[in-house]
Amino acid sequence: MSGILRTLRLPAAGRAPTLMVLLPGAYMTPEQFVDAGFAEAVALPGGMLDLALPALDLAAISDGSAVAAVHREIVVPAREQGYAQVWLGGISLGGFLALAYAAEYRDAIDGLCLLAPYPGSRITQAAIAAAGGLTAWQPEPAQLADPEFRVWRWLRQRPAAFPIYCGYGADDRFAAGMARLAATLPPAAVTCIAGGHEWPVWRLLWDHFLAGGWLTAPASGEH
Repeated sequence: MSGILRTLRLPAAGRAPTLMVLLPGAYMTPEQFVDAGFAEAVALPGGMLDLALPALDLAAISDGSAVAAVHREIVVPAREQGYAQVWLGGISLGGFLALAYAAEYRDAIDGLCLLAPYPGSRITQAAIAAAGGLTAWQPEPAQLADPEFRVWRWLRQRPAAFPIYCGYGADDRFAAGMARLAATLPPAAVTCIAGGHEWPVWRLLWDHFLAGGWLTAPASGEH
């Protein structure tokens, strides 16, 4: 099967041991990551890694093929190419897709970098809140047909050793849902800074992630 993803690849100077796949938010392009300085940041001390920036259209996201395409066309070949670690990250809807990927293929990646991750619709959030919160929520079979509920089920039962970084702006329009997501993580894995749902905030959070030593940790499991 031929590939369906247009992917911008930015290798570090020399061969980096880690590949970071950054998934865009709705209507974002791979080039916007470059324009915002994400590629420049990886050349700083402690940030050496290769980047893969796929373009995802909303049709592929809606029909569920985007996550499978990322696995088939980027992650699996990266393992075959010998990367020691493969991380998945994303902004906004891309952050949600990274979580959806982890829920389906957790053993294929070594960690997640979530920047202002979309936490799901108001319907999903309200259903979990009405159940008394994530710990009390017991997903119904019909709910698990929805990838949003599958993501929240995975967050509740994810392996404790699996690393997830989550950063978001305190004034983000999705901040309440992001805070609920962040509450499933150790405090040291969460960064909340001033600002909204915008590129300058996401770039600062990217710098926080790169400076945090996440990519120097040993791989989380066998692949």
